[in-house]
Amino acid sequence: MDERVILGAACVAEGAEWLAAKDARMAEAYALTGALPLRLKPEGFGELLSAIVSQQVSVASAGAIWARLVAVGCDAPETVERMSEEDLRALGLSRQKAAYAKALAQARIDYEALRAAPSEDVIKTLVAVKGIGAWTAEIYAMFSLGRADVFASGDLALQEATRVLYGLETRPKEREMRAMAAQWAPWRAVAARLLWAYYKDIKDREGIR
Repeated sequence: MDERVILGAACVAEGAEWLAAKDARMAEAYALTGALPLRLKPEGFGELLSAIVSQQVSVASAGAIWARLVAVGCDAPETVERMSEEDLRALGLSRQKAAYAKALAQARIDYEALRAAPSEDVIKTLVAVKGIGAWTAEIYAMFSLGRADVFASGDLALQEATRVLYGLETRPKEREMRAMAAQWAPWRAVAARLLWAYYKDIKDREGIR
């Protein structure tokens, strides 16, 4: 794999400075936000299951459900595979999310191999699992694997931050957002961090847990 991987704060700062030098609007946002968060997360089954748990529920609810799952070892695929969907629902998962958790456990993803795979292949592997969409796969590539040039074009906060920063009349849809993000290569994941930080400043709320 010949892709830049973000290893620490210095990498994020390098990317942010590159973006600010290339794009006056990015420079404006960076002047407002200051240093950007690293946002790196663990990799593996538990991180993806946590993302599934967080879908369409509040941060507080997701945290409570996830704590119950971890308490009985459900951050390991072997545990989830042994449990029934009813067992998982008793821990707080909806019927749909219980099915997704089982599908993820049964997919037997080689997480170590993902670490060395091109980002395009990482995303393709993950979205093949029921319950994992493009956004979740892209977030995993960006933050669990540290990929520097992945962007979550379907993220509403990124779209709204882009609308405000670039003075657009309407919020860009996913396809338009993907096309706009191409200009931020090879630092698209840092552009995302910058836009999320900008969104937080202008809306006074986080765009991502």
